[in-house]
Amino acid sequence: MVMRSCVFGGMGTERKRVFVVDDSDASLVMAASALGSDYDVLTMPSAEKMFSLLEQIRPDLILLDIDMPDMDGIAAMAKLRENPEWADMPVIFITGVTDDEVLSRAMGAGAIEVIMKPFAPSILYSRVKYCL
Repeated sequence: MVMRSCVFGGMGTERKRVFVVDDSDASLVMAASALGSDYDVLTMPSAEKMFSLLEQIRPDLILLDIDMPDMDGIAAMAKLRENPEWADMPVIFITGVTDDEVLSRAMGAGAIEVIMKPFAPSILYSRVKYCL
């Protein structure tokens, strides 16, 4: 799998904001725990909640599950890209999906990377740090 460049934004000391969108409570807790010491982490259980929050808060990075009820991550990514205010937000998919076709569609939708579940907290942290 090809990894795209993840360097977005400047070298400021302000804490970066990360949205974690996943219907799995365990994944939300693990991601918040892995990232919370260095990033402002906001967790939400659905893409619908993410879009509601995006009206008020702009994250520096979105970690987005692919396989969610109501609106999956690929559909959410397409909706992000349709809005000029959100079109350039970097997104990393976090997923347990192993189907090559789905993963290819995820990357084609504009994700900068895909992290497979279950993920090691240290791997998640290092990839987020690299991207921010």
